[in-house]
Amino acid sequence: MGLLSLGTPLDWDDAVPLAQHVRDHGVEQFLALWRHFRGRTGDTMSWGDELEYMIVALDRPHHAARLSLRQGEILSVLQNCAEVSKERSSPTFHPEYGRYMIESTPGKPFSADPSDLLRVEEDMRVRRMIIRKHLKENEIPMTLTSFPRLGVSDAPFTDPPFEPNGPASRSLFLPDDLINTHVRFPTLTANIRKRRGSKVRINVPIYHDENTARPFIDPTIPYDRNLFPEDSEAKLGAARPDSIYMDAMGFGMGCCCLQVTMQAEEILEARKLYDQLIPVTPLLLAVSAGSPLYRGYLADVDCRWNVISGAVDDRTNAERGEAPVKPDEPMHNSRTGPRRLRKSRYDSVDSYLHPDAPREDNDMALEIDPAVRDRLQAEGVDPLLAEHVAHLFVRDPLVIFSELIHQDDKESNDHFENLQSTNWQTMRFKPPPPGDRIGWRVEFRPMEIQLTDFENAAFSVFVVLLARAILHFRLNLYMPLSQVDVNMQRAQQRDAIHTQKFYFCNSWTSESKETVSRSIREYTLAQLFHGDGSEKMVGFVPLVHRYLDTLQLDEATRKQLNSYVDLVGERADGTLMTAATWMRRFVGSHPLYKHDSVISEELNYEVPPVHHG
Repeated sequence: MGLLSLGTPLDWDDAVPLAQHVRDHGVEQFLALWRHFRGRTGDTMSWGDELEYMIVALDRPHHAARLSLRQGEILSVLQNCAEVSKERSSPTFHPEYGRYMIESTPGKPFSADPSDLLRVEEDMRVRRMIIRKHLKENEIPMTLTSFPRLGVSDAPFTDPPFEPNGPASRSLFLPDDLINTHVRFPTLTANIRKRRGSKVRINVPIYHDENTARPFIDPTIPYDRNLFPEDSEAKLGAARPDSIYMDAMGFGMGCCCLQVTMQAEEILEARKLYDQLIPVTPLLLAVSAGSPLYRGYLADVDCRWNVISGAVDDRTNAERGEAPVKPDEPMHNSRTGPRRLRKSRYDSVDSYLHPDAPREDNDMALEIDPAVRDRLQAEGVDPLLAEHVAHLFVRDPLVIFSELIHQDDKESNDHFENLQSTNWQTMRFKPPPPGDRIGWRVEFRPMEIQLTDFENAAFSVFVVLLARAILHFRLNLYMPLSQVDVNMQRAQQRDAIHTQKFYFCNSWTSESKETVSRSIREYTLAQLFHGDGSEKMVGFVPLVHRYLDTLQLDEATRKQLNSYVDLVGERADGTLMTAATWMRRFVGSHPLYKHDSVISEELNYEVPPVHHG
């Protein structure tokens, strides 16, 4: 969701002169937190999930499913409700980017105790029940990664319907009216476009079915130059052949996901956990795949990641390497000036953090603000952590509130979070906020939302158990980050479970053992999750079961936890279909589908996830 502040957001032209002020004071705010909390130890392992729902309105007489834009009205009720038992705290509900989206979190963190892990599914079920209780009779809360007909032009896809002619996104397909009305969101949308110098360009490969045109040239793109000057971009090459073209932040930030945030005992444990989970992020992206449908078409990918990455890509042409750097190019950083930036600000991790990280595995060309690095190191921050923060701060702050320009850097972390919260990576390293209630945390961010509460509980519990097993057995999963990036692209491919192999280290030997020969090899997801038959690479599922063996659980508890672990394992080996494969096969076999890659309004209504809730 990011940082939601109250105030008056500055227009981009007014914000640019203040960008360096935000960076400078953001560094001082991080230093204040680091000085106060660097010696903090003894925090208990606690964690929480973030679930995102789409509110879908069913028009049953016309066989249509549309996105309900009543977020504000629904949240005004949900945020004041306390409809749970005495044994359970009230869950919390939050706004998200789309006015059809609601985020939920548990009322208080879970622990890693098995009895607490068994509460997760019921907690998720209660959250869905509470949301549904406060909806209209024809509305349902849906945990679906991407709405199949978001942005279509042949029929309304929102309730109520609006025309796509808003000044924030200037989209050919999406109305600004579906953006959360909090001033941060339309300002963020407009400023990404203004900083970039053009609308965002997202091209997802179309799935070529037997009746799909070759080449596929999207016939629904309205090349109307009278709407906005940028619309001519579509005709001039922004919309690529054989692709589903999308042109607004809402196509990415309008997707739903499942995230897990875990608190560590102290800073070094958090850094260790951050590092060891980085190689796992592409693998759980592939296993949780759930988004094969975009803008009314069947895509040739199964995951949302590159869609969101493109949706918030604010890099200029020069920064993307698509044009030479000009003397008058807007600077993303007044100290370093324009430069190439390899990635969108929503992408995979670029550097390991723990002091024990092998130098050769930190093999990414890390763009940093050298002044930030030097300032942090002068205060005693070690090089890896200093470069991590300096990498975040190479970006511009996208939304600055006039009321928050001047802050007490010892009491506030708003300037730091301004940049921290708009660097959306597969893992996020989270310092404690001001106050003494919360410790050092890591956020696991790649997974797609699942259709049922059981599945979302299974993936959440699996991540927590895997993290505990990694720490318990002191495993070493380091591998070159460049190969993690390759895995991220492979993870999004159609049916990656069966068609892709993934780079991974061949030995997970405990750090306490003698040095052994380690190398990077390619494995199927089945091998990575179930093992390759060797003791060195045991597989995630057996590893988690070994960890559970150490806890001496009663039979009922172990059986329930096994069901969660086994669900993830069966997705990884193909015994169970991913949500993406299941939806793809449903569409392909439905009598309304014409095998032309088109998801009609009536077919969209028939897709079973639309009726789940």
